Amino acid sequence: MKREALGGGRNPVLYHQTVPSFSMPEWAVAAGYDGVILDLQHGELGLEAACGILRSIPRDNAYAYARVGSPDPAPVLRLLDSGARGIVAPTVESRSQTEALVAATKYPPTGNRSLGPSRPALYPGDSYTEAGNRAVSAVAQIETRAGVEHAEEIVATPGLDSVYIGPADLAVSYGLPGRGDWDEGPVREAISHIREVTRAHGVTLGIYSGRPEYAAGLFADGLVDYVGLGIDLVLLNHVFGDTIAGLGPARSARSTT
Repeated sequence: MKREALGGGRNPVLYHQTVPSFSMPEWAVAAGYDGVILDLQHGELGLEAACGILRSIPRDNAYAYARVGSPDPAPVLRLLDSGARGIVAPTVESRSQTEALVAATKYPPTGNRSLGPSRPALYPGDSYTEAGNRAVSAVAQIETRAGVEHAEEIVATPGLDSVYIGPADLAVSYGLPGRGDWDEGPVREAISHIREVTRAHGVTLGIYSGRPEYAAGLFADGLVDYVGLGIDLVLLNHVFGDTIAGLGPARSARSTT
């Protein structure tokens, strides 16, 4: 996420979508979310469905992102041409991986993205390529101990716009349980360290969180600029569980008349 997208003093909130639903982004934005991270790394969402969903999202939404399994230029190109405003590459641990992400995401001279617009006026401006590079964010996901140790070289890579922390995988890489809401210990220290590095290089920082109160604390402490709050299937699971639990014992009650 580019720093310009943080205007207005509001911290953007996105969610992870793993199922091929066209209506879910609309419902999420109506509820108050700012956008979506279409997750092609996990879940059921394939490239064709993701491209279709991107085309259904209003073109002026700056938070239509896609997370890919790797920065392979072929799927990245199709996602961008369909309207993705950010590409998230998982498990980035080196400058070379970051350079591959930038190369696939940005037009020359910053990267190697092919010029083949498939949506009219997707990037309005005097220079289509310059406008495209301004509109699209290259986002490196740091979610391992090795990524934290190489944070400086990752963040300093020319063309990188943002870092996105995967706290559960990061915890596992430190030998801890795979949860994301760490208030102390190596994961919290890693978040603080990456915050310092990103701030020094003018790069934004986001994180995944499953708990709104934890995300609120990170915002209050100035540790992150944006969050990915929740995953569609997990959110649905909570609603299903709470709804059926609301019946209580009435579900098994028998008439006594």
